[in-house]
Amino acid sequence: PNLAAITRQADVLVAAVGRAKMITAAMVKPGAAVIDVGINRIAEGPLAGKLCGDVDYTALLGTAGWITPVPGGVGPMTIAMLIENTVKAAQ
Repeated sequence: PNLAAITRQADVLVAAVGRAKMITAAMVKPGAAVIDVGINRIAEGPLAGKLCGDVDYTALLGTAGWITPVPGGVGPMTIAMLIENTVKAAQ
């Protein structure tokens, strides 16, 4: 019923909601590490077609102690681990 009250308790918040910019600064504990796993394409407006995460990145810059960007955050790490596991499987 009150998602913000729960998310404000987290020292590490992993967002994988599937809704663009759903996690706002009011939902994050100051100094928390925020990992944005979500990836969304903005449908309309001046940024139409651009990618964004489930976290309102710009709004959280002054609140979060650490935050991953979208794009360029967890995606490259996912690809690196996929390649590593593929090489291990081939060996």
